[in-house]
Amino acid sequence: MWLPTGSFWTQPAGEAHVTAANGQHNVAYIEINSGPYLVQPTEQAYDNSERPVNVHPSNIVWLDSCSKDENGPSDIQIAYLWGDTAKGSLRGTMLKIPAGFEGVIRSNADQFRAVVIEGELDYNNQQDLKTLGAGSYFGSAGDFVHEISARPGQALTLYIRSDDTFDILAD
Repeated sequence: MWLPTGSFWTQPAGEAHVTAANGQHNVAYIEINSGPYLVQPTEQAYDNSERPVNVHPSNIVWLDSCSKDENGPSDIQIAYLWGDTAKGSLRGTMLKIPAGFEGVIRSNADQFRAVVIEGELDYNNQQDLKTLGAGSYFGSAGDFVHEISARPGQALTLYIRSDDTFDILAD
């Protein structure tokens, strides 16, 4: 199954799989939720009773975002991909951020990682401004405010792995 940009795929530990790419420019973000990550020969594959999940972007359920703050933008969408929403539990989400958005993502998570899936954003890392394209990431641990802006005319999709909630606030 060829998975285009914005797809989501899980592979259970121990299962045999093949990974291939058919585009001129490919990015795959791989995270291991528990280790060790050991690549074994196919003969050593095993069934741990989990099943792989392959989700095409057209099958991802996007919800309008909610914010505790009255400045929260209403045109950002969120998709819950995996994990538990309980505090301290890891979870994966995706955000669709409209072109021209300027604001912040506020997090108090011990683990917060955001990967650019589509589009480009300007990121102020509190030292200088950086442009981040597809495959780039930013992250933090603890109380942190990420200043971001999406390019005009170019929507942005982010994948976020965190162990706590986060708020998105428009300037």
